[in-house]
Amino acid sequence: MATHVEGDADKKARPLSEADVKLLKSYLAGPYASHITQLEEDIKVLDKKVHDTACIHEQGTGLAPQIRWDLAADRQALQEEQSLQVVKCTTKLGGDEEQPRYVIDMPRMGKFVVGLGERLAPTDIEEGMRVGIDHQRLRIQIPLPTKLDSAVSMMQVEERPDVTYGDVGGCDEQIKRLIEVVELPLLDPDRFIRLGMEPPRGALLCGPPGTGKTLAARAVANRSDAAFIRVIGSELVQRYVGEGARLVREIFKLARSKKAAIIFFDEIDAVGGTRTDEEGGDNEVQRTMLEIMVQLDGFDARGNIKVLLATNRPDILDPALLRPGRVDRRIEFELPDLTGRERIFRIHSRGMSLERGIRFELLARLCPSATGADIRSVCTEAGMFAIRARRRCATEDDFLKAVHKVVHDYQKFSSTPKYMAYR
Repeated sequence: MATHVEGDADKKARPLSEADVKLLKSYLAGPYASHITQLEEDIKVLDKKVHDTACIHEQGTGLAPQIRWDLAADRQALQEEQSLQVVKCTTKLGGDEEQPRYVIDMPRMGKFVVGLGERLAPTDIEEGMRVGIDHQRLRIQIPLPTKLDSAVSMMQVEERPDVTYGDVGGCDEQIKRLIEVVELPLLDPDRFIRLGMEPPRGALLCGPPGTGKTLAARAVANRSDAAFIRVIGSELVQRYVGEGARLVREIFKLARSKKAAIIFFDEIDAVGGTRTDEEGGDNEVQRTMLEIMVQLDGFDARGNIKVLLATNRPDILDPALLRPGRVDRRIEFELPDLTGRERIFRIHSRGMSLERGIRFELLARLCPSATGADIRSVCTEAGMFAIRARRRCATEDDFLKAVHKVVHDYQKFSSTPKYMAYR
């Protein structure tokens, strides 16, 4: 018979005997046949899992499977590859379209006229870009993205908030005006073009604490497809001279790099206070505010950028910051009325386990000067009363106790138009 095996000692093929062949046939036809078939199926399943895992690695992380790694070649490529210097391409010179020349500005060395590397096309490089050049031939080897501060990049909201306009109770009129300022110019700009007018550029959201200013901004971020950049006023207060103004410039640079953007300055009174003649740390804050004014309505066009400012102290803001052209709308978030308070009660309690027949209108009448934040605290306290009593649902009595505790017993800031005044 022509069947051969490879010997272990001399590594030479030798023929199988008739007895060996009969023994192998008996094993294959006997009880071991099912085991061999099962092993073959397991091997196929394992191979498929390994292939799928390799595809996931390639698609998700960009890494090839480990069996395809060549570490020695990678180390050699790293040793042979030269480091590049980051410079700015200032001017594109005329001449041959296939081999154009560029003027680069190298720090502490001056300006040089250089060409392109072999892997780049003339359309890859534009004036004002950051590029990488080699040290030997001084050729542009790679284009680089715009440099932005990491703190500015973190201000862009990547995940949309789960708040909608329906979650903002008692602010129907304010929501309509906010939609006119932000959404309408971005979604239907033809209306303004036909009238020959410019849409509103921004709005000031002001009102007592807890009336829904930030909540409305979160709803705008959820509804709009434009890039949403959230800036807290205290983040712009920096220690060194010029740092706050630089952050403001980079924020608007990030916004201009998008097709449409919304910048939300929360607690703008941290940097937008009225200018004084006092010397000291306030000078840097005033420089930051002046940079915000220039970016809102300066020499350069703002583009398709909407700006929202939020504060509960509009009386201390600088008048130049609030003039028309910089902030075109002033949206006042007032205390909710009876219908608004009842709706807010239903919004914050719709996810709770409640007994039937709770009179939300009665609860709203018992909170005549409450804000949306106060009503939310009442719902939370009602749930805590139910938990202390070891009940699975909250009753009307729990809400009455919570109203008495939160609205009547707590010594807190007033919700009247006179801001920051104790009861």
